[in-house]
Amino acid sequence: MPPPHWIRTRLVPSKATLPGREIPLRLSHSLDTRHGYDGGSMQFGIFYEHQIPRPWGEGAEERLLQEALDQIALADRLGFHYVWEVEHHFLEEYSHSSAPEVFLAAASQRTKRIRLGHGIVQLPNEFNHPARVAERIATLDLISGGRVEFGTGEASSQAELGGFGVERTLKREQWEESLDAVTRMFVEEPFAGYQGRHLRMPPRNVVPKPKQRPHPPLWVACSRRETILLAARKGIGALSFSFLEPEEAREWAEDYYRIIASEECIPAGFAVNPNLAVALPMMCHSDEATAIERGIDGAHFFGYALSHYYVFGQHRPARTNVWEEFMARRRDYGFAREIVTADQAPLGVKLLQHGLGSLRGAIGTPDQIADLVSRYAQAGVDQVIFVMQAGRNRHEHICESMELFAQHVLPRFADRQKEKDVRLAEIKSRALARRAPARRMTGDYVITVQGEPGALTAAMKPNLLTRWIRGMSDAQLDRLLSFRLVTLLILELLRRRLQPGKAPEFQGDLQYEITAGGRKQILVIRVAGGEASLRTEASTSPRLVFRASGAVFARMLSGELNAGSAALEGALDLDGNFRSMDALQKMLA
Repeated sequence: MPPPHWIRTRLVPSKATLPGREIPLRLSHSLDTRHGYDGGSMQFGIFYEHQIPRPWGEGAEERLLQEALDQIALADRLGFHYVWEVEHHFLEEYSHSSAPEVFLAAASQRTKRIRLGHGIVQLPNEFNHPARVAERIATLDLISGGRVEFGTGEASSQAELGGFGVERTLKREQWEESLDAVTRMFVEEPFAGYQGRHLRMPPRNVVPKPKQRPHPPLWVACSRRETILLAARKGIGALSFSFLEPEEAREWAEDYYRIIASEECIPAGFAVNPNLAVALPMMCHSDEATAIERGIDGAHFFGYALSHYYVFGQHRPARTNVWEEFMARRRDYGFAREIVTADQAPLGVKLLQHGLGSLRGAIGTPDQIADLVSRYAQAGVDQVIFVMQAGRNRHEHICESMELFAQHVLPRFADRQKEKDVRLAEIKSRALARRAPARRMTGDYVITVQGEPGALTAAMKPNLLTRWIRGMSDAQLDRLLSFRLVTLLILELLRRRLQPGKAPEFQGDLQYEITAGGRKQILVIRVAGGEASLRTEASTSPRLVFRASGAVFARMLSGELNAGSAALEGALDLDGNFRSMDALQKMLA
């Protein structure tokens, strides 16, 4: 079997500096020797999966967690900027980190400065209800003094998706809906409720609110270029766990920041977090051979176990011994131990030699690691995250590695995050102007001991029309909505749902241009004098125009498709301003 896709080529070091860029942020990565730095601007993190290869001795998990907390306390004293903790379930040996919020809470009480990163929280609803996510993130932010980084993701291993009953084809939609809902829960008082395809929740004031306002920085886990671009379009940080070479990272960084600075960027939250981080195995020692001896097996097991669960493995719960399989088969899957040698050469993240592949990363001397990190800085990467707790790597070696790195490597790099924020302020402001503001509820919403307000309770339950639409294919819906009488009926139902009194400031026409059966129909809902009326002639000056296929329009009306997601994917063409959209949301509340 060929090696995994991320093991491909021998490193070809590049000493070229960045070319001139139209994006202001590029300046933050230029080298600056005037202040004693020869490596450029960079932040550093440490990463935890909580790996425990078999066999598991008595107290192994407890000892691992306590050692990790000691390492994080040391990293805090040494000046590391971030600690990242995963959320994984059922991935034996590879990751025993199933409750990151508990672990990070413990870390928050042993540290003072280091940022506490969820890398990541799994957002599909079956893993975590969005309200519970918002509550946990806000609580951690408060007890840590505002140090939380909110990384998100959708999961992709069958062990986890199947274990929680998450449908693979729907997990991206669930992630998008949950991210939208959670960020609204952080800022809306009260949260105005949610009527999406996967999440239905009535208004509630979700407490507590986070210390960081409007909310902690948002990130998403990325393993492919497509997800990097998605992160940029949503204005959130990209956590790359693909073990990229600096030369590959340059292309990703250029694409990421180009989109951040463009009109394609419509923030998913209520703040923009332009940051690109890459993860690397690391073990630092003054003697290169010792660094390899201490760290390479752990790095290789990390890569092998990752591939076992995500690429090629066949796993029998509580029976499969991943460590034994790794030791027997590592060479066949791109983790050849013998080609990783101490030759004082520039470090290559991925190696290929005589038909064999292998992973190395930042395993070497301080000078070798500093050179590798410098190349990432020049490529436009903002943070390098080091994976040291891997395989059977020893606690004392990890601590010694961090101390040596902090003494000889970290001082060569400037932390210019505040300068970068200033330079990017205008870009972030323009992006936020393209995002609809938080919703404000008008009128009373009263929860009684008998239940929710009747109208909303009924709206939250799939009615006959909703069930009917969801049971049809797109082709069937397109054919059905080609009949004008059906389109008129559906739009009349939408008109009846509008409550103009909830947005008295809105007066004007909502125009719907629906294409079905090869022809376009134009219908208008006019809002005036506190009433909504249906009209069949085009408006001369509509406040909002919606253009969509019959199938897309029907699925939005049924709540099966979120309008924001449809617009981002190009399925819905929307003309109008955010103030009008906000008013429409109020009328539909």
